[in-house]
Amino acid sequence: MLNDSSIAFLKTLLDTPGPSGFESAPARVWRAEASTFASVRSDVIGNSIAEVAGSGGPTIMLAGHIDEIGVIVTWIDDNGFVYIDGIGGWDTQVLVGQRLRFIGRHGEVYGVVGKKPIHLMKADEREKVTKFADMWVDIGALNRAEASERLSVGDCGVLDAKVTDMPNNRIVSRSIDDRIGAFVVLEALRRYAANPGSARVVAVATCQEEIGYSGGGARVAAQSMGPQMAIAVDVTFATDHPGIKKEEVGEHKLDGGPVLTRGSVISPVVFRLLQSTAESLEMPYSLHAAARATSTDADAIQLSRDGVATALVSIPNRYMHSPNEMVSLNDLDRAATLIAEVCRRVDANTDFTDR
Repeated sequence: MLNDSSIAFLKTLLDTPGPSGFESAPARVWRAEASTFASVRSDVIGNSIAEVAGSGGPTIMLAGHIDEIGVIVTWIDDNGFVYIDGIGGWDTQVLVGQRLRFIGRHGEVYGVVGKKPIHLMKADEREKVTKFADMWVDIGALNRAEASERLSVGDCGVLDAKVTDMPNNRIVSRSIDDRIGAFVVLEALRRYAANPGSARVVAVATCQEEIGYSGGGARVAAQSMGPQMAIAVDVTFATDHPGIKKEEVGEHKLDGGPVLTRGSVISPVVFRLLQSTAESLEMPYSLHAAARATSTDADAIQLSRDGVATALVSIPNRYMHSPNEMVSLNDLDRAATLIAEVCRRVDANTDFTDR
């Protein structure tokens, strides 16, 4: 099970704001933890890298993106109201009435998302989806000059929603997508370091995945380190709550263990290694079918250099891209154990071609 120290690190990581393009604060938290057992560095694009050397085996890259969705200041009006646009994929309905936490020039700035009250809306307005242009953020300023002392165009913000413990070993928080993945790859590396195999294993907290239309930080990291094998860790949709069609996305439940993807960009060799290892550990898992791209770091990594044998391990997540995403700590623990053990089973004789 995850120990108290790891859980405390996880909560600090989740609570630290860092939307795509502004990941430096959570990246520093991640690197500080990684430095306690691995060699650590960063790159110019914003990736954080932790390495445990092997004894002559291939290089394995473990990737979990550390960025989250957020907002960016686009304008401040004469009355001191702040206007924003989204960083990453937002359901704008989620933002209405929320508190935001900006990273301002002199520290954190808190604001409230406002829109016209329902009492003042015409009937047709009530039926429309709220857009960013229909909202503003009230930071309590009296005018533009006062607001501009605290915020500037281009400052970023996140939902002001911190980690909360829930019954049955579950947590809720913003940024679980995919700060959880960055946590799992580092926890897997920690466990690997305690009993390393021959593989050189490099965990990467990748940046800019939520806006990574050309591959984000994962593409840069895979290009620079030249792994022969990679495992990307992200979240996927939990289907154990109302309103979800399992016929469309499969059956993945909290406490059901890691989700292993098949198809698309996934290496059959690495998938079989994950599946056989999970079964030998008598670990629960579920399967996800990806007919096309996975929309994760795996897509960019797989096409790097001469090609990388890539797999995707996902954590079931309820209420994705909301203030209160929910996961089970049991699933994080199992994913880290599985990945560490898979890394130990890879050596110089492992053939990643599917014959």
